Amino acid sequence: MQPELPAGLRHRTVEAPAGRLHLVEQGTGPLVLLVHGFPESWYSWRRQLPALAAAGYRAVALDVRGYGRSSRPATADAYRMLDLVADNVAVVRALGEESAVVVGHDWGSNIAAVSALLHPEVFRAVALLSVPYAPPGGPRPTDVFSHIGGPEQEFYVSYFQEPGRAEAEMEPDVRGWLAGFYAALSADTMPAADEPDPHFVSREGGRLRDRFPAGVLPAWLSEDDLDVYAGEFERTGMTGALNRYRSMDRDWEDLARYEGAPIRQPSLFIGGAVDASTTWMADAIDAFPATLPALTASHLLDGCGHWIQQERPDEVNRLLTGWLGRLA
Repeated sequence: MQPELPAGLRHRTVEAPAGRLHLVEQGTGPLVLLVHGFPESWYSWRRQLPALAAAGYRAVALDVRGYGRSSRPATADAYRMLDLVADNVAVVRALGEESAVVVGHDWGSNIAAVSALLHPEVFRAVALLSVPYAPPGGPRPTDVFSHIGGPEQEFYVSYFQEPGRAEAEMEPDVRGWLAGFYAALSADTMPAADEPDPHFVSREGGRLRDRFPAGVLPAWLSEDDLDVYAGEFERTGMTGALNRYRSMDRDWEDLARYEGAPIRQPSLFIGGAVDASTTWMADAIDAFPATLPALTASHLLDGCGHWIQQERPDEVNRLLTGWLGRLA
């Protein structure tokens, strides 16, 4: 279902390399581009759009290619990072702007970071939520992920990379799968430390959802919110979203010339203290003095999980608007 928007929020579509990108925008002023992650949509920024508009910014949240009302190219190769960066540049140009601050969450954090790395003339500053910046380089991603988990369980990224495999689990019950996945990574509903880790699947015919909490929604997610997300993925299927995982080796090849490269624009990081993205990537956070030399601030929100701008909208809005104000 397409949610009814409050006054001041506007739907629009723009032409981009993807074909068509769907945006929701609010406010006037300097452009702030909001890029979501998996498995979400522009709707994950519903609490930030009005706050940014009230602070004097033109806030624009897009459906990344493969999601929602944006175009869904057929091949996995069309979801490489270079194409997603080109989409972001096209959005800025289509909106009649010369530059923007780009803010990303989850996969959107990676997309925002590489957008800033490749196009500093367009993206004058970057804010990264949940997933810290790690420069391109290192071993081939599929080689790394295939060794995570050991002989009895498989890492979720490897599980997602095989075409059709995750879709067979998700698409018969999109709403139930999303509810479990959101709950599994939310601070108030995630499994306890001594329970099976929901980032892994048993190699003996298991499913990710076997490790999800059942029958509970996190506090940030209402039944109506879940209906919005489920309605979009029931309509589109999950392949477009999953193709981001299936392009990681191609990204590794495409970005090899940027190995170890820092992002030199002003930057901000906000993560959840109990989010696996921040605990597993603690070394990347420690490396920020070298990889983000113009970092303004790095925040870890106590008791917060992965869906940070939805779990803690007021804190994230305060940190974002304060940082943006200091940029000016």
